Amino acid sequence: MSLAFVKYEGTGNDFILIDNREGIWQEFVSASIQTAGSEKALIALLCHPKFGIGADGLMLLQKKEGYDFEMVYFNSDGGKSSMCGNGGRCIAEWAFRLGIGKLAGLIDHADVLNSEKILNFWATDGAHTAQQMSTPGWISLTMNDVDSILEQDSHCYELNTGSPHFVSIISEDIQEIDLVAWAQGIRYNATYKEAGINVNAVNIINDSHIVMRTYERGVEGETLSCGTGVTAAALSLATMKSLGGGLIQVSTRGGDLSVAFSRSPAGFCNILLQGATKMVFKGVLPISQ
Repeated sequence: MSLAFVKYEGTGNDFILIDNREGIWQEFVSASIQTAGSEKALIALLCHPKFGIGADGLMLLQKKEGYDFEMVYFNSDGGKSSMCGNGGRCIAEWAFRLGIGKLAGLIDHADVLNSEKILNFWATDGAHTAQQMSTPGWISLTMNDVDSILEQDSHCYELNTGSPHFVSIISEDIQEIDLVAWAQGIRYNATYKEAGINVNAVNIINDSHIVMRTYERGVEGETLSCGTGVTAAALSLATMKSLGGGLIQVSTRGGDLSVAFSRSPAGFCNILLQGATKMVFKGVLPISQ
C-alpha cells in the first residue's frame, strides 16, 4: 500500500497533512511498523528534513460526530501535541479544498469559488471555527478564550492559548539573540522541564505591531512561526498595555499574522488568528518509508 499526503505551510510553519477519514493512517502504520519500530518513530522519520518529507508536525484529518472533521496533531518528534494555530489554519484550508465546509452566509453573485466559506472542527483543546476569506489561502481561525495570564514581572507572561507559552517582551533586538540557548534555559528549568513550554521573545514596534521569535517544545528548536505563540504574544502585549481589544499585527520570521481580540471580565475572548496558508506540494509514500 501507499500513503497520499499534502504538505502545507502557514508563515513558514510547515506540516504533513493526511486525510484519515477512512482509516488509511492506521493501515499505513501497521504496514510500516516492522521498519519504523513505532508510530512515534515513523512520524519523526516523516518529519525529518533529511530522511523524510521535512515538517514541523504531522496532522490527521479525521471524522468527528457533530463536526466537519477532527484535527489530530503530532509534533516533529512524533509525540501527540496540544493545539497548533498555524496547523489549524492549514488543515482548514485543505479541508475547504476537499469540499468540506459551507458558504458563510448568503451571496449575491454566481462565483461561489471566490465566496467566503466556513467550517467547524474539533482539536485537542476543543471546538474551532475556520473561515475561508475571499483572498486565496487566507484563513481566519477562532481561538479559545483565555481566562488566565500569569504576569511574572512587568515584561514576562505565562498563558495557554491552546498550547502553553512563556512570553518575554524585551528591549534587546530579538534578531541578535541566541534564541535556542536563551529559550532552553526557560524550557528546561525546574518549573517547565517535565511538561514543557513554548518560549517566545518579543519586540514592540507600537501598540498594534510586534515582532517575535518562537522556540517550540516537541520541535525543540526555533520555528519560523507559531500560531498559538503569535496569539500568546499579542495577548501579552494587550495585558502590558491594558488594551481593551482590537487587532495586533505580529511579524514572525516566516511572515505576518494578525490577532483580533476583545476583553472579557475574566481575560480575553473573540480571539481570531488570521493569515495566509499555502499548499507546498502533494506526494505519495510507499511502505518502505
